[in-house]
Amino acid sequence: MLTKSRRDFLAAAGRGFGAVAAASLLPSSYGATSPLAPKAPHQTARAKSVIYLYMHGGVSHVDTWDPKPELNRLSGKTLPASFVKGLKTSRIDFTKALARGNAWPFRPRGQSGIEISDLFPHMSGHADELAMVRSCHGDAFDHAPAMYLHATGSQFPGRPSLGSWVSYGLGSENQNLPAFVVMTDGAMKCGPQGYGAGFLPAVYQGTMFRGGKSPVLDLASPEGVSQTTQRATLDLLGDLDRQHLSERPFDSDLEARLESYELAFRMQSEAPDAVDISKETEATKRLYGIGEGLSDDFGRKCLLARRLVERGVRFIHLYSGTHLGDDWDGAHNDLTGSHTKMAAKTDKPISGLLKDLAARGLSDSTLVIWGSEFGRTPLAEGRNGRDHHPYAFSMWFSGAGVKGGRVLGATDEFGLRPIQNPVVSHDINATILRMLGMDHLKLTYFYQSRDMRLTDVHGENEFTRFLVDG
Repeated sequence: MLTKSRRDFLAAAGRGFGAVAAASLLPSSYGATSPLAPKAPHQTARAKSVIYLYMHGGVSHVDTWDPKPELNRLSGKTLPASFVKGLKTSRIDFTKALARGNAWPFRPRGQSGIEISDLFPHMSGHADELAMVRSCHGDAFDHAPAMYLHATGSQFPGRPSLGSWVSYGLGSENQNLPAFVVMTDGAMKCGPQGYGAGFLPAVYQGTMFRGGKSPVLDLASPEGVSQTTQRATLDLLGDLDRQHLSERPFDSDLEARLESYELAFRMQSEAPDAVDISKETEATKRLYGIGEGLSDDFGRKCLLARRLVERGVRFIHLYSGTHLGDDWDGAHNDLTGSHTKMAAKTDKPISGLLKDLAARGLSDSTLVIWGSEFGRTPLAEGRNGRDHHPYAFSMWFSGAGVKGGRVLGATDEFGLRPIQNPVVSHDINATILRMLGMDHLKLTYFYQSRDMRLTDVHGENEFTRFLVDG
């Protein structure tokens, strides 16, 4: 038998002594139980699945969810110095830049009377189902660090994403589909590390589903290859890889590859049906805006998200926008143009998703979240733009027992800073975990000589009671 080399030993030691214990304790596809087998939550869960709708690029809160009449009144003028003190961006001077009023009017919606912008005519109809959080804030000004902060709890790449933590903590209800699915419009500013497994075993990383009519490639076996032949080939590969892994017990990438081969084989039995939206009625497709130009692609993704949670997929991260210029960040130069286009892509599909989940009895078990990495400045950038604004932005939650028609927190009269119930990304992630039945203080992984967690040493302002009890 080959002995472990000094290099292998040092590499293993570099992963932390906890990895030694983890390697022997973590079950895998070559053991008795899959690492994605269902696991009991720490406490009663309100949600079984999460659909996280992420608006890539930064959505202007003062033009969508956070009305500011005083900002309209001072539009074209500088804001009082006492309000802008300490605020800055790389592109504008808060003390000199002119205020810019709302680009779209706000109106009271539903019985609750929550004010929502005309930019979202379809989502506005769900005001009584939404728990609005208007007091989110952060300190990451650029896209990638802000996206890492939301997804992993750190502004720096390399830590596990929220979906990976959920998969690690709860496993999967369906062993024939991934536990954590990611859908994007293309390349993102955060790159794959925004949904990676970080220092968790690689088996917990997100599985990418493509856009368009073929979300998963190569689901069918090659012509002339029977299922028996394919099974025999996988068994041989498995035996060889397990021999290789026995000398490298710290190689979670190899372990993940073994698991992915098995998952891909199992997916051939269920995934074709899961991704085939042709079986949906024409009325359902219209509900999502499928076949209607700009909303078609995101509508397909939202419908696929519903079909996946229906089949037990635990966590779905659905991104709107790509860093190639087709995202919400077009607001730098053309706020009205970019936001009008991106809203046309997403508004009806998201509304359709909420209606469809409710009609099928899935809204009680599915937590739906709408968010972005940050907001946009209440001040003008150039003639028709707004810059990044991490100091205040909005999010909303729906489903899984969330009591809608309410607002948590508030920003000042210009939307510059939170003045009531400030909420940071760690609080949001702690709340999401709590809704899934997990205590963010107990969901840990030993790495670099300490118990690591998604919220690190933060997450004290967990606001589950607001979502459920009001």
